[in-house]
Amino acid sequence: MVGGLAGVVALILALAACGSDSSGGGSSTSTSTSAAASAAAGGGKLTVADAGFTESKILAEIYAALLEKAGYKVDRTSVQQTELAQSSLEKGTVDAMPQYVATYADLLNTEINGSQAASVSSPDLQRSLAALRPLAQRRGLTVLDPASAVDQNAFAVSKSFATQHRLKNLSDLGASGLTVKIAAGPECATRPFCQPGLEKTYGIKISEIVRTGVDTPQTKAAVRKGTAQLGLVLTTDATIADYDLVALTDDKKLQNADNLVPIVNTKSLTPKISAALNSLAPVLTTADLAALNEKVDSDREKPADVARSYLKDKGLLG
Repeated sequence: MVGGLAGVVALILALAACGSDSSGGGSSTSTSTSAAASAAAGGGKLTVADAGFTESKILAEIYAALLEKAGYKVDRTSVQQTELAQSSLEKGTVDAMPQYVATYADLLNTEINGSQAASVSSPDLQRSLAALRPLAQRRGLTVLDPASAVDQNAFAVSKSFATQHRLKNLSDLGASGLTVKIAAGPECATRPFCQPGLEKTYGIKISEIVRTGVDTPQTKAAVRKGTAQLGLVLTTDATIADYDLVALTDDKKLQNADNLVPIVNTKSLTPKISAALNSLAPVLTTADLAALNEKVDSDREKPADVARSYLKDKGLLG
């Protein structure tokens, strides 16, 4: 997701980064009945949407399971087009959807203030939330509690390369004076969270972009084989160790705070909904999210099954 999740969200998502859509996650369309009205009655029906990629499907299933436990009947739907997803949230035909704090703040900011508006997000979660919440309020939406789980750009090297050059973080790579090739998408050349950011923030010397995409098998294979020394991956990718790679720590916080957060139509919101969805925030970690993605993408488990099993393991579902 070059540009933090923003890149993946914009490039691969409209999306984000993150996984295949071959998981067969269930979806259904919402009814014409006002979900907001039935939700306000303290029970009734809600619609939870995902953005069409693995990670979003899993999160939507987690939200749905928590809301069902709270006494709601929940429809699932998949909305891959960013503009349609936003319109559905604002109209209340979708009641809740997982989003990413920094990316979503910038999305709403450009919608409200124009495409040339300066970014309002930052690596600091609280600052990004402070920017996001009033923007969401202007669109009739409420931002609930973010999880510690964050989906961002990460940069990986082979374990042997890291050992040879004593690399643990991106500052180490910059200080080494090594010139590297980076396996990534072509947009890495201009995105502030990719090549320009690596050069400016860390002093890393990049001689070439090997065009293999964002967090693809080809990118990871290129780094393993030495075709490139650095590869653009994602923090929620649990498979990089399978390629004998290690992600270098973003110790100067180049990437923005793309923590997972529930966005809810304000007219639909009730204390029960807030309590149900906010119960996930202190539990879900980046490592958890990576493991959940792996279960779906590598082990071919269904998002709904993975979600319910996770919630049971964490004591959030009976």
